[in-house]
Amino acid sequence: MSAITQENVRGGSVFKDISADDEDVQPTEIESLCMNCYQNGTTRLLLTRIPFFKEIIVSSFSCGNCGFSNTEIQSAGRIQDQGVCYTLKVKRKQDLDREVVKAESATTRIPELDFEIPPFTQKGSLSTVEGLLDRAVSGLEQDQPVRRANDPKVAEMIDDFIQKLRKLKDVENEFTLVIEDPSGNSYVENPVAPQKDENLTISHFKRTAQQDVQLGIRPDDDQDEEPAGSDLQTMRNEVLVFNTNCPECNAPAATNMKLVQIPHFKEVIIMATNCDSCGHRTNEVKSGGATEELGTRITLHITDPSDVTRDVLKSETCAVIIPELEFELGMGALGGKFTTVEGLLSDIKDLIVGKNPFVHGDSCSTDRVQKLKEFGEKLDKIIAGELNAHIILDDPVGNSYLQNVYAPEADPEMTVEKYTRSFEQNEELGLNDMRTEGYQEKN
Repeated sequence: MSAITQENVRGGSVFKDISADDEDVQPTEIESLCMNCYQNGTTRLLLTRIPFFKEIIVSSFSCGNCGFSNTEIQSAGRIQDQGVCYTLKVKRKQDLDREVVKAESATTRIPELDFEIPPFTQKGSLSTVEGLLDRAVSGLEQDQPVRRANDPKVAEMIDDFIQKLRKLKDVENEFTLVIEDPSGNSYVENPVAPQKDENLTISHFKRTAQQDVQLGIRPDDDQDEEPAGSDLQTMRNEVLVFNTNCPECNAPAATNMKLVQIPHFKEVIIMATNCDSCGHRTNEVKSGGATEELGTRITLHITDPSDVTRDVLKSETCAVIIPELEFELGMGALGGKFTTVEGLLSDIKDLIVGKNPFVHGDSCSTDRVQKLKEFGEKLDKIIAGELNAHIILDDPVGNSYLQNVYAPEADPEMTVEKYTRSFEQNEELGLNDMRTEGYQEKN
């Protein structure tokens, strides 16, 4: 049996050119979990090499239980030293058949339509120019039923834009496709390679510090202006430990504190206390910023079990409202928390049902116990995704947060409203008598 050389592994046995005539080019099949129905589906992996480009990994998932499927590509190489920008002049229908590798970090633009797909909003794909257009159309059409119900004018404008995108495939007029990728791992086919393609321009550029952070090759802290020895920088990089007393049994305990940047929100301080004596554990969240000028009211429509996995930052001043249960938890209750929707609902159930002194004992009302039991059962149904409901975070200070899983795009199941605090709210927060200027002057 002949030995397998390193060159054979790298060039022949693992990554091969896509060819319908090569029977050895077969995908590897792996049983994997479907994130739609949580049953087992099949993932197919194909390691291939694109001519005049590089090696890539094509993965395709399909579920025989619910029919869910998706396809994406990943670069099998490292992030390149420079970013790359492809500018293609699409002049004829044959140009629509050009092979395109669009990495997740790439920005796609069509200047003639003032159209742009931002980076990290789509998974990487191996497609054609026509496939990119079809995918853009599908993405815009996905939320059209909701838009037609909520904002018919916007839906009509998007319908018109979709027609413009579809008309591009007729190539009645020349248009430009630009793919700009700071990772350098995107690609547009040159059908006359290795000769120069007059309709395709390739340029390289140096990445910015922000792009390095987005690609994960530079820590976020490198962008900070504070010196490395500052207190704020230390808090970002380390977990600070303080000696305190357990709030439950008063025994000596340790409190861990860390400054955390929540994506698309702000910095918060998370404190956690664990007591070795009685086992009591607690966590608390404080905003790392100032009081906002406007209050925030966040409404999430829970329609799917995955919605309860969203991250939640509930500040001390935030009220929690569940209209379907006619329930409102006032500000101050439960304190500040950084958890998930499921964790918040479980804490509410524990507070209202589990630790409620009116539920236990001989003097408790049977009717009251029954109502609280039904309330707990409804919360369990919401957590399990069996009961659609709205959860509202109303924070007059504006320091609460609920994760938008579609970020940076709008979330169709979530609305965020800004409002001016009332005099009564400012009075309760102690803001009416607060002086931030001239406070040292005598009255």
